[in-house]
Amino acid sequence: MAQESSQPALGRAPHRVVVVVDEGTNPFEVGAATEVFGLPRPELGLPGALYEIVLCTPKPGVRMNHGFFTLTGVPGLDAAESADTLVLPGRPDNAAPRGAAVLAAIRRAHERGARIVSLCTGAFALADAGILDGRRATTHWQWADSFRRRFPDVRLEPDVLFVDDGDILTAAGSAAALDLGLHLVRKDFGAEVANSVSRRLVFSAHRDGGQRQFVERPVPPVPDASLAPLLAWAQERLGTPLSVAGLAARAGVSPATLHRRFRAQLGTTPLAWLTAERVALACRLIERGEDRLDVVADRSGLGTAANLRARLRRETGLSPTDYRRRFGPGGPAPAGRIPAAAAARTP
Repeated sequence: MAQESSQPALGRAPHRVVVVVDEGTNPFEVGAATEVFGLPRPELGLPGALYEIVLCTPKPGVRMNHGFFTLTGVPGLDAAESADTLVLPGRPDNAAPRGAAVLAAIRRAHERGARIVSLCTGAFALADAGILDGRRATTHWQWADSFRRRFPDVRLEPDVLFVDDGDILTAAGSAAALDLGLHLVRKDFGAEVANSVSRRLVFSAHRDGGQRQFVERPVPPVPDASLAPLLAWAQERLGTPLSVAGLAARAGVSPATLHRRFRAQLGTTPLAWLTAERVALACRLIERGEDRLDVVADRSGLGTAANLRARLRRETGLSPTDYRRRFGPGGPAPAGRIPAAAAARTP
């Protein structure tokens, strides 16, 4: 079951993602990592994947969660020594620390500057390795109390989907692994490519990491309560002066009721959702070559260039100039950058 994806020739060394599969690992999270980072992307006009991905194990065969199957035939932990991004999926048994070899591999990767990612309860492994002390992190909400007791020096944020703390990123649960994966694609390749990957996954293109892990009512009891028609209507009008009151009027409910429905169905507020959608549109406009900040701000509904700068930096960590330099047409290609012509084919 060895898995090592092919990487398109993009003019520089591929970004290497190494997933550490330990005894009792959840197969879903391994699948989420390989789905986001490892599949070929013909929809982008590429012959291979966005990343080079390798699975590795601390021993020749490891049993997955509940003994569903045994993973064999993949490289050993030595593969972690060349990881640009090291991924630690979760496992249900977190009472005991991971093996010494796994923890040592995490520490070495962190010390040499690799990006470290945990999925679900994989955060326990990072904390056991000692790299989360004083850092922001999250894990599955059911394990939050246990995590706090064992690792009081970690700044746990138990109610969010994922936490991006620079070189260490942690996802809350199995589905949130997809959210964090798309966030990484967005950081590495820009919003256009991330949107293409999300469409391939049939998954939300952008759920902000600050959203709640769980919602009060995952499935609306009646179709009329669904927010889908309102969201589609608003996404077509992001450049117009939308407001929470206006959205509520469109839905035929009070602002307070709309707020409750957003919390129940999306785990966020109407204003936070609207702002995230506008920032995502601004990113796409910059990537497509619009270099006038006032035009980007106006067309995305962010209003002013100053607000655009502030929102873009908050969401991406980059100024508009830096974002354009990294992801705009003709800009210098970061590691694994998609050619502009291929990205332009993304609708």
